[in-house]
Amino acid sequence: MKGSQPAEAQPKARQKRDPSIADSLTPLIAMVLLIASSLLIFGLDALDGPIQVALVASCLVAAAVALKNGHPWGEVQAAGQSAMASITSAVFILLSVGALIGTWNLSGTIPTLVSYGLHVLRPEWFYPATALICGIIAMSIGSSWTTVGTIGVGLVGIGSMLGVSPGIAAGAVVSGAYLGDKLSPLSETTILTAQLVKADVMRHIKAQAWTSIPAFGIAVVLFLVIGLFTSGSAQPPAPTSIELEKLDQVFLITPWNLLPLVLLVVLSVRKVPASISLFMAAVFAGISGAILQPRVFSGFVGADHLTPLGAIRATWLAMSSGFSAHTGIADIDRLLSRGGMDSMLLTLWLIIGAVTFGALLDELGLIRRLTDPLLARAKSRGGLYVAVFGSAFGLNIVAGDQYIALVLPARTYRAEFAKRGLAPTNLSRLCADSGTVTSPLVPWNSCGAFMSSALGVPTLLYLPFAFFNILSPLLSLLYGFTGFKIERTSETDLVTESDGAPDPSETSPEDDHH
Repeated sequence: MKGSQPAEAQPKARQKRDPSIADSLTPLIAMVLLIASSLLIFGLDALDGPIQVALVASCLVAAAVALKNGHPWGEVQAAGQSAMASITSAVFILLSVGALIGTWNLSGTIPTLVSYGLHVLRPEWFYPATALICGIIAMSIGSSWTTVGTIGVGLVGIGSMLGVSPGIAAGAVVSGAYLGDKLSPLSETTILTAQLVKADVMRHIKAQAWTSIPAFGIAVVLFLVIGLFTSGSAQPPAPTSIELEKLDQVFLITPWNLLPLVLLVVLSVRKVPASISLFMAAVFAGISGAILQPRVFSGFVGADHLTPLGAIRATWLAMSSGFSAHTGIADIDRLLSRGGMDSMLLTLWLIIGAVTFGALLDELGLIRRLTDPLLARAKSRGGLYVAVFGSAFGLNIVAGDQYIALVLPARTYRAEFAKRGLAPTNLSRLCADSGTVTSPLVPWNSCGAFMSSALGVPTLLYLPFAFFNILSPLLSLLYGFTGFKIERTSETDLVTESDGAPDPSETSPEDDHH
């Protein structure tokens, strides 16, 4: 009809496009350039803020690529929200460890560990002993994070008193902690990895032992050789006798101070979630410390004598802001003036940036665009092993969390391993060696950031000496190329749904997936 107007055109929803290789590489290249620039300009101080800024900027680059490909801003926001949800347990573990370090210094637990360690440990065999102690503790409680945040802190402190290298000492702590974490049936990552490929947990642990035990054995020998050849050059900041005398003057050194450690071990063995176990051990240290160390508590809050309110105030301050020691010996003051939840805030900032970046790459299809070509080119068994390792280690770098580095390769390559007649325990071992073990080697990974923050040693400083974490994935790759200890598929290799194994798609990380 004349004069009629056409109906108003409705805006069309933007068509989503699959990302190209260039789309997938752009955020990664941006991240590499930004992090490299921050390290070049600020050195190791880059972890105090510049790297965090680089990761946030990388998130914006990834978001821009997603918007270009037609993803609405709501999807970008949802990916970021999923990243926040995935690190909830890690946030509470980090804050609880910060509180625990503060109260364990205040209550005399860490000073007692240091005092006993100075009586027993010697520079020539300090490194292998440290690795073995951490390995035993981690295997007993099933957590590398808890081991590092407790006994590991004390051992690095002992090392500083003995004049040994803090980087090598931290490398020994991390090596032992991850051996125990991998081989413990109590470890959440060990259980999760087996579930993801539908393998029996004990068969998975047995398969892991073929790389973990040789790698740890070599690591212990290397630590022993380094200790024997460098013990003569160890220069303690003060004679050990003076340090022990000062600790005895400030704290009442008694085995009763170790009750918080005993409580933590008991709670961990009884499978109490890690954040709750750590927080309860921190609070208990405040209670026991107020009884055993009243002079330290009253001095910390500036009171002449300790009252119940003063004890609460001292514990609360140590948990929030850490403990501050003034013994007159710089090295002891440096060791004990640590902890508090606020000491973990830089680490949390780092983890939030890294995991959000990884979630954007994963949920918006950018990672899959890079892993599919890897799988297509993996014609040989060795090539397949390299593809899995490259995916897991690469995800530790770009996604910033070992959970992502475990789950995605396990799901991506599970069908291919089955198609080639390879037992699921081969994939579970390879994923653990490539994903779990390498996570503390990346400074902005949640594990690397935690280890550095808890031990007070930069990741890049201990990285060359985390021998177990370097050797374990190398042995896995060697087995893949040579066929050594490669199991073929049989009916008993698979744990079906009727056997009670949860479906990996329904599996979520437990409170202590580290």
